[in-house]
Amino acid sequence: MSEIKIFNEWDISEVKVNDLGLQKYITLTPHITCHTHGRHEHKRFHKSQVNIVERFINRLLSPGASRRKNGGRQTRRLSGKKLRTIKLVKNVFKIIHLKTNQNPIQILIRAIENCAPREETTRISYGGINYQQSVDVAPQRRVDLALKFLVEACWRNSFKNILTIEEIIANELILAANNDGKSSAIKRKEEKERIAASAR
Repeated sequence: MSEIKIFNEWDISEVKVNDLGLQKYITLTPHITCHTHGRHEHKRFHKSQVNIVERFINRLLSPGASRRKNGGRQTRRLSGKKLRTIKLVKNVFKIIHLKTNQNPIQILIRAIENCAPREETTRISYGGINYQQSVDVAPQRRVDLALKFLVEACWRNSFKNILTIEEIIANELILAANNDGKSSAIKRKEEKERIAASAR
């Protein structure tokens, strides 16, 4: 299995998950195509056994993740076009490798670890009064929220931007992996944790 590489290019055996809480929920089983045809869909919590690169690709397929070029005159939606999105992520990984000279899958893992919030708020109703209560986030939800924040940040940055969608995603992943304050995903995570701290 160690000979199998993601997209026949990136070795996944050298990739490590440093966050102990997320190790069980970030799957690094090697696949060439990252296309399991939704076999996990009807089993509860089975998505944590899907390769993390495919989960990122699937998240990019969510409605609203689109490309805008020339001030919004041209919109190209990715929802439902998985093969196009797989090619897009291949190009993103090549750009990341050229910019950082590191394994792009390791960059993706570090970005997810840095964007995963540890605390959030939930609504509690007590005696007819609703108020926010700070709660710890489950590890699987941390991974889900991190992927959501990264994709939404890429989508938001694509508006009125002359860069291609591949460059936008690569830049966002590199900023998030470096825990840079300029990353929109890092800002979302810090905002969520700040609101939770005030509701403690």
